[in-house]
Amino acid sequence: MNKKRLETLAVQENKEIRTTRPHILPIYATSSFSFENIEEGIDVFSKPEEGHLYSRFANPTLDTVALKIAQLESFGTDMDVFCLLANSGMSAIHCLLASQLKAGDKVLTHGNIYGGTTELLKKVFSQFGVTTLFSDLNDESHLAQLMKANPEIKLIYFETPANPTLACIDIEKIVAFAKSHNVLTVADNTFATPMLQRPFSYGVDFVLHSTTKYLNGHGNGLGGAILANRKHYDNLWAHYKLIGPTASPFEAWNLNNGLKTLALRMEKHSSNALSVATFLENHPNVDFVNYPGLPSHANHEIAKKQMASFGGMLSFEVKGGFEAGKKFMNELRLCSLAPTLGNTDTLVLHPASMSHLHIDRALRIQFGITDGLIRLSVGIEHEDDIKSDLDKALTSQ
Repeated sequence: MNKKRLETLAVQENKEIRTTRPHILPIYATSSFSFENIEEGIDVFSKPEEGHLYSRFANPTLDTVALKIAQLESFGTDMDVFCLLANSGMSAIHCLLASQLKAGDKVLTHGNIYGGTTELLKKVFSQFGVTTLFSDLNDESHLAQLMKANPEIKLIYFETPANPTLACIDIEKIVAFAKSHNVLTVADNTFATPMLQRPFSYGVDFVLHSTTKYLNGHGNGLGGAILANRKHYDNLWAHYKLIGPTASPFEAWNLNNGLKTLALRMEKHSSNALSVATFLENHPNVDFVNYPGLPSHANHEIAKKQMASFGGMLSFEVKGGFEAGKKFMNELRLCSLAPTLGNTDTLVLHPASMSHLHIDRALRIQFGITDGLIRLSVGIEHEDDIKSDLDKALTSQ
């Protein structure tokens, strides 16, 4: 072979030079993968889910991180669970629902889930002939009536704890109900994470995460995760590879770093949140507090049954409603006003004007998302510093 010229040497990739295995997962920042020969290419293209050919399909960084999340969510079970990483929580939800629903199907959910999910169902999937029904998923008699009147219900979608009221769904009961009617179940486990709750252990069909939140935990990336039993793989993966919601290798790498401290963070988030919730419940300028760890919470017993601890999320109403709440939020100095959750620092959001702005007010109010409700993502700072900031803002009313 003739000696390569200068321009060719600059362009071409050299063989990877590595003598030992890297201790930390590398970022495979490549759009595609090359083959040693045409036979290998044909083999990989015939079974793309088992090899690497194009990073929209699969990538070593994504596959490694996805496996870790699958191991965490299936811990304590004998289930063969797989995970697909998406570029956001919303794209994960869309991909999953698109893979399971068709025109004429109905989805049963509750009205206090994340506003973006409600909008996706009402504004996007409705265009394709999918109807969404809202109900209290802990009301078994009403669910039975709904199911009898709506045999087209294909799937029950729930968050527990829910965003932002922290309502908890009895996973064991809703799964038993769904199975008795041959209906699929989808649990968004973003708030609890597998450290506090593992829906697969109760027989849920699908688990979703916005990995942007607690799994990453540091507010430096977007992502989502779809998890299911292996029997659902072919249909889900076909949609995943064709819709193209695939996470980037860099985002997956960031997520992997966050997962390493997940257990420590969730322990601290939970202890801080319980302390803050107790403080707020006893504050004279607070009307009520939603936190599943408080005995006063309507679903406290459900949370005790299925959660190892109660997580870092709570919501509360300042006396005086929205105007008092606005003043409170503007007086905060330690806590940040930001439209996300699950970071190491404490974050505040007003659902009615932010995350649930485009949700019908009547539906919001019906399911407890009042105009003055404030959502608090309690961070891992010292609990006394968080309470001091909240107290100063509350007493400024």
